[in-house]
Amino acid sequence: MAIAYFQMEDGDKRPFVIRLENAELIAHARQLVAGTTTSKSQVQGTIVSKPADYNPGWSFHLDPASLRFFDFAMEVRDAASLYVEEHLSEVGGPFLPNTHWCP
Repeated sequence: MAIAYFQMEDGDKRPFVIRLENAELIAHARQLVAGTTTSKSQVQGTIVSKPADYNPGWSFHLDPASLRFFDFAMEVRDAASLYVEEHLSEVGGPFLPNTHWCP
């Protein structure tokens, strides 16, 4: 299985690390980093309310199996990483329904 880690920043410039386990997604992420594509530049996934060793400083991470890249979302599912951290107990209700987040 292919595995790669990518660090991104939210609007507040706080680093957040995702783990990709799909060769196609890894290739796409590498193209984004290299600047050879701008297509599907946003990432989305399901929040897991426990820390991951590869994402230090946060008590949650995104489920690698749920990660997808996209251009436009029909619903607003974005929030700053720190806001998610501070409201983690509310994730899955009215805040970030279905625990789905677009950092």
